[in-house]
Formats: sequence, C-alpha cells, structure tokens
Amino acid sequence: MKARIYKSTGSHYQAMDENGRMWVARARGKFKIDVEIKSSNPIAVGDWVTLMIEDDAASMSTITAIAPRRNYMVRVSPQNRHHKHIVASNLDEALVVATIHSPRTSNGFLDRFLITAEAYHIPAIIVFNKADLIQGEYEAEWEYRKSLYENIGYKTFTIQATDPASVAQLSRHLQGKTTLISGHSGVGKSTLINALLPDLGLKVQSLSDWSGKGQHTTTFAQMYDMDQSSQIIDTPGVKEFGIVAIDQYELAQYFPEMRALMHDCKFNNCLHINEPQCAVKESLGEAVSFERYDSYLNILDSLPKTNY
Repeated sequence: MKARIYKSTGSHYQAMDENGRMWVARARGKFKIDVEIKSSNPIAVGDWVTLMIEDDAASMSTITAIAPRRNYMVRVSPQNRHHKHIVASNLDEALVVATIHSPRTSNGFLDRFLITAEAYHIPAIIVFNKADLIQGEYEAEWEYRKSLYENIGYKTFTIQATDPASVAQLSRHLQGKTTLISGHSGVGKSTLINALLPDLGLKVQSLSDWSGKGQHTTTFAQMYDMDQSSQIIDTPGVKEFGIVAIDQYELAQYFPEMRALMHDCKFNNCLHINEPQCAVKESLGEAVSFERYDSYLNILDSLPKTNY
C-alpha cells in the first residue's frame, strides 16, 4: 500500500494512504540499515513509502520500502554535528521566514538556508514577516535586504502573519506545491501557518523575555494539507542552519551571483579569497555584494578543509 509520510517523531511515523486514511507506521530494523543515505533519520516527512498493514482496526502498519526521493533538504543533525538530518523530501519549494528585528534574522542564517536549497536543487523564497515593525530605521534595512535577494533571483514576500489578508498573495503562490517552511525561533512561523490553515491552531509562543529569542514551538517536522494538491511542511525552529556535505570548492557555485562569474577566474580551483585575477573579487560591490561575500567567507571558514 502506497502512502506518504506526514509526521516523524523518530520512533514512529504518521503516513497517509492514497484514500486519505492516516496510519501509524514503524520502520523495520533491517530497512533502517538498508537506506542508502547516511543520516540521523532514514525516513523523512514527504517520503513516499510502502506500508504493510499490521492491525487494520487500529490503523497500525509497518514501512517496508521507501521510494526514491526527487530531492530532499538537510541540515546538521541535532544529535551529531558530523551527520546530516533530512528535514523533508520531495519538495517543490523551500520557504524561509525572516524578520528585520524582534528578533533579527541575520544574513548568515538566510544564506546558509539558501545555499542548502541550491545544493539540493530546491527553489527557495524568502518571506519577511512582522511588516508592522518595518518602520523608521528598520525600513531602509528591509528595502536593502529585499532588493539584495531579489536582484540575485530569489522571490520575496513581505507579510503580517497576524493579518490573513496580508497572507493571501503568498497563499496563492503556494497552490499546487509541497513547500517546506523554516525559520529560526521567534520569526512567526507558526503564526504564518495558522494564517494559511485557519483551522489548524498551532501553538504560538512569544519571544523569551530574557533573550529576545523565540521559544521553539515545533518539536517534529509535520506536513499539512492546504488542499488536495498543496501541502506545507512545518519544521522545528532552529538557532542556526548548519551546512553539511558541502566542501570548500563547491561553495561558490551555490551563490548564484558567484556561479555566474567563477568560470572567468584564472584558476579552476579559485576560492575567491586572495587569488590573482579572481572574477568574483573583481565584481565586489557590483555583481557580488559585500554582505553576501562576507557570508561566503564565514561559511567557507566553517567547512572542512579539502585538498584540490
């Protein structure tokens, strides 16, 4: 029986079959060993699987096979920083929620998310939330950051998640897609999902008084239906989006503005740091912004050193 994973708690899964029935499922031990992708979670939300019915009355089943993934999004495993954790699979789009302040989403966080989406061939969009706070000194920063990412080619939306009318255009954009929604804690991700799915009633928490950081309200990734052809996947809020399985010489190709220039560098193994005749360095302040280049250097420094 074919089904799709809607929720993973680590020990068991919720899977919906093609008739819309939800099953509680467990993976066979042997199956966990046979999975080809080395990760902390061999089965992820969004996976298409084959179920064997164990107890029809109790809707209990066993996962006997997993279909090949069209794509998947990963981050550093919360259990082991040297392993990857599959956030979700078979995605049409990855959406990152950001805020200009209260709390502030750093360019570094956005860039790490976008790099991961680029690496796994998933189109990404940026949603700036808390539009009511974008005024005064923050308005110029919002305009700059919005244009920065749009000029690279990323689509952006600016919304007030507490106002359903503000979310209408974004909701239309999500139709017919399976979209992963991510963001660090406190940006209003759960509020946005409640606006997209008014009957859902996800728990929402305010910013922690002591830190200004949001408290995590989502523990496990979970998929929800907007309609028969549109799904959104809620993911746990994270403080940072760690990059895995990318080496230093690959990194620049996941910055679209650098990818367009890197073949004009003198050296094929150019890291765009201090090499002569580097097309990326020569384009700083023009095709390549100083902010994105700083992100590149910071991320490059965090990656394992590799020999070319």
